[in-house]
Amino acid sequence: MDQKKDVLRFKGKVIEVSRGFFRVELENHKIILAYPSGSMKKNFIKIGVGDKVEVEISPYDLTKGRIVWRYSEDQGNNQT
Repeated sequence: MDQKKDVLRFKGKVIEVSRGFFRVELENHKIILAYPSGSMKKNFIKIGVGDKVEVEISPYDLTKGRIVWRYSEDQGNNQT
C-alpha cells in the first residue's frame, strides 16, 4: 500500500512558529497547522517565519500538514 498517493502537496509560506509547530499560509490563502517531517528533524533543517515550504496534507484532515521541503531563497523566488 503506497501512502504517497493519499496526500495532497501544496506550497506555502510560514507565518508563525510555536513550540515546533508552524502556521503555514498556502498558495490558495488557506492557513493550516504543520509540523516538520522526521527527515527534516533528523538533518537539523531549520524553518523560520517567512520561509517558503512544501506541505503534504491528508485528504481526511485538511487543517493539518507535514512540512516536507524548505525552499532556499533561490528556489523560493523561482517556484512561487
